[in-house]
Amino acid sequence: MTKSKDYLEHNKKSWDKQALANQQWSMPVSAETVAKAKEGEWELYALPTPIDKKWLGEVKGKRVLCLASAGGQQAPILAAIGGKVTVLDLSTEQLNKDKQVALRDNLDLTTVEGDMTNLEMFADNSFDIIVHPISNHYVSDVTKIWRECYRVLGKGGRLISSFYNPVIFIHDRDPKYTVEGIVKPMYKIPYADLTDMTQAQIEEKRNKEEAFVFGHSLQDLIGGQLQAGFLIKEYEEAFQPNPRFVVDHYLPTFIATVAIKLQ
Repeated sequence: MTKSKDYLEHNKKSWDKQALANQQWSMPVSAETVAKAKEGEWELYALPTPIDKKWLGEVKGKRVLCLASAGGQQAPILAAIGGKVTVLDLSTEQLNKDKQVALRDNLDLTTVEGDMTNLEMFADNSFDIIVHPISNHYVSDVTKIWRECYRVLGKGGRLISSFYNPVIFIHDRDPKYTVEGIVKPMYKIPYADLTDMTQAQIEEKRNKEEAFVFGHSLQDLIGGQLQAGFLIKEYEEAFQPNPRFVVDHYLPTFIATVAIKLQ
């Protein structure tokens, strides 16, 4: 499973499964939360903590793309506060969560099924704001995302994105090291399940329908935005509230940025 379409199709099935199981990122916001947002009381998450509302600026009337962020969480809030929202995601079932909330709470939002690295269905300068919460570790080339985001944003548009510090991908995942509180470096960055795991591990992950992931370099995650033409205006880090790895206890492993298209 090395071809792009193969791993993407696998990841789509994985996320469809997670959505149907109502896992954490597939639990839509409540009707009460949407009602409060319509009254001006709201929070939006791209990190474990709410983002600074100044990062978004004025949303009412703005064209907003929620990129690879279906699940009925970000898009309904942005629609409730007046954004003209489109949400794109690879997973049909994740998108169904947004459709359900839109129907329940009478929200005007559009859903599009597609790959976050290919926004060919959108013309240049189609959006004013892109919200892209943690998801780019599910694709092999994050620089394609930044280039496409730059293209579809209008002049002065902003990209709010979040991603993992790549340090979380370097360690040996043998559970004994977690028990001992040891971070044993094993993998180099950039990391990819499909090239760094053994064939047996890959097959096991495929049989369990667990999504394949990629650990991108900071050069591509941050430098890639700059290379695409963006100016990075804001930067924030956050600790993992529910640590999974030893390193999560020692440094903030979530990163978020606001990038502006100046021209």
